[in-house]
Amino acid sequence: MQQLIQNVRSGECRVAVVPEPMVRPGHVLIANVCSVISAGTEKMVLELAKKSLLGKARERPDHVRRVLEKLRNEGFFHTVRQVLEKLDEPMTMGYSSAGVVLACGAGIQEFKPGDRVASNGPHAGVVCVPKHLCARAPDAVPFDQAAFTVLGAIALQGVRLARLSLGDTAFVVGLGLIGQLTVALLRANGCRVFGTDLDAEKCRLALRMGAEQAATGIGARQVLEWTRGLGADAVLLTASTKSDGPVALAGEAVRPKGRVVAVGAVGLNLPRRPYYFKEAEFVVSCSYGPGRYDPEYEERGHDYPAAYVRWTEQRNMQAVLDLMGAGQLDLSPLITHRFPIAEAESAYRLIETNREPYVAIVLDYPAPHARPLERRIELRVSPARGKVGIGCLGAGNFARMVLLPAIQRVEKLRPRILCSASGLTAVHSGQKLGFEAATADENEVFQDADVQAVFILTRHDQHARQVIQGLRAGKHVFVEKPLALTIEEVEEIESVLKAAPEPKPLLMVGFNRRFSPAAVRVKEFFAAVHGPRTVSIRFNAGAIPTEHWTQDENIGGGRIIGEACHAIDLATFLTGSLPVRVFAESVGGPNAPAVTDDQCFITLRHANGSVSSIAYLAGGDKAFPKERVEVLGGGRLAVIDDFREVVTSSGGKAKKSRAWQQAKGHREEVAAFARALVEGGASPITWEELRAVSLASILAVRSIREGVPLEIDSENRAHFDLQGK
Repeated sequence: MQQLIQNVRSGECRVAVVPEPMVRPGHVLIANVCSVISAGTEKMVLELAKKSLLGKARERPDHVRRVLEKLRNEGFFHTVRQVLEKLDEPMTMGYSSAGVVLACGAGIQEFKPGDRVASNGPHAGVVCVPKHLCARAPDAVPFDQAAFTVLGAIALQGVRLARLSLGDTAFVVGLGLIGQLTVALLRANGCRVFGTDLDAEKCRLALRMGAEQAATGIGARQVLEWTRGLGADAVLLTASTKSDGPVALAGEAVRPKGRVVAVGAVGLNLPRRPYYFKEAEFVVSCSYGPGRYDPEYEERGHDYPAAYVRWTEQRNMQAVLDLMGAGQLDLSPLITHRFPIAEAESAYRLIETNREPYVAIVLDYPAPHARPLERRIELRVSPARGKVGIGCLGAGNFARMVLLPAIQRVEKLRPRILCSASGLTAVHSGQKLGFEAATADENEVFQDADVQAVFILTRHDQHARQVIQGLRAGKHVFVEKPLALTIEEVEEIESVLKAAPEPKPLLMVGFNRRFSPAAVRVKEFFAAVHGPRTVSIRFNAGAIPTEHWTQDENIGGGRIIGEACHAIDLATFLTGSLPVRVFAESVGGPNAPAVTDDQCFITLRHANGSVSSIAYLAGGDKAFPKERVEVLGGGRLAVIDDFREVVTSSGGKAKKSRAWQQAKGHREEVAAFARALVEGGASPITWEELRAVSLASILAVRSIREGVPLEIDSENRAHFDLQGK
């Protein structure tokens, strides 16, 4: 299919051919018929992309601070490589479209294939959208008007926040696309509407959309005259400017105890005097309405009860469509240009150059059933050199910046096919890294006869299922941590491994720390020590928002299972012994944060008598180094400081070595897995270790919940009593 993308680094905007996405649980797969370019928002993206690196930095000082932290902790070259990779990431464009439902994911009952819908899908032939970002389009509403729905919801949310009723007066400042929609909705609400804009043609259009008065240069004096000296009941700022002029004008034009609503991106330095003496309210409108940016609502499909939240973003979208269906909202006067999606670049050149007036630009797509869906795209004709064909599932940030480049450097591996949920990142990264094909369908990877090994780099809740599918398909499997989220998943993987025919496929988990040069050196340093050791590992993990997917126990497993497992594996490696008991405690009390698991201490007892203490702590400062490891035993001591510096001490003498950049072992673990694939032999990490570490991570969370130590016997079976007996 064709999709419009923006390269943030180069500023290039182009139509790319990418695989159609697969429908996901809780999502709706839609074949777009029309989409509308939001000229204001998308023009800002274009302008930012075309700025120099210095210009981009000035626009986003928050990103600059994060880069400086990375420079301190991870080194210059590693940071620069990640920054350039992030800038090279393709950005989807557009967020207001309409089309026909092709398929519905698990849990979807509200929509059916063939339904006419509007959504916030991007400019692409086929889009996969969460159910709460879709709304049913009445049969009487043409697709080119239904495509305005999300933009209409943005305007409608501003109108709702203005709290206007029949006969009230509204003053709209800025008559671009959102401003015109706002005028039309206010008129449908029975309000008197005045509007102003720097463009006289847009003022004339506002009169057609229902404004009583609209002209350039309207000031507070005219508004006072038209409202018999009272002032506007509400002023809606729909302009897009860094200037504080709109908020100053609003303060003068609004009536005493009136309301000013910022819908567009305007300067927010409010003049105190007019707002103070009028006791005027100032409100900032957030996009489509309640639910926007809430992952529980948008991504996980948990609705707000209408009795408590009458107008969510989805219900706002439906209200706009219902007004269209009733003939109360005609948006056809707003459409000034149309382009087929194949010529979308011409539409953006029009926006950039302003060579002629425009308001709404509609993109048209081929008929939904004109051709079968394309799940796979071939990227290169000649196969890459390499003995082992590999397929990769997942092309997110970590995959693109760390694991995939590490895979590319190993000559023994042949990059065969790359899969991502949207297909877009699979094409982009696949072309850069030499993959032969890209897909959005994971089955293409498992069924490809030229794929001998599968790298699983997806979200944590998919790991166990994909590992099992890969093993059953006879593929060797490398899965980024964690292996699984539950004990039952670990046991199912074990049973599949046991049932696999000889020679059994290799299974490897991305516990990279044990492969780092620092960890290998410390392991060798203690090779002569036969007694038990003590290991202390401190993670200065940094805070992650509560709503982040890694904090969700059903998706990410939480940060202990998802990341502290690295420390559990490293302790297992450095002690040379499996964990047999785990006990953990986290912070608490009345002032504790909503998430407490990521501020915890985990104690491990190992089979050889060694003891490990893991401090996984999210309450510190990110500017300080993240990880510190201390190992003591047999009259020896070693320290790993953030995988850049190693100190060893014995016989009263200390030695220090420091690498020129941080090295956590990602490249080394991939190389070790590749050697095992090519040369034969066992997995670089034994199944017994993988199983014990995975169970210990899962049981650490349960230990926090139950407040008791939990045992793992010699077969690594977890001993716990669900009834508390």
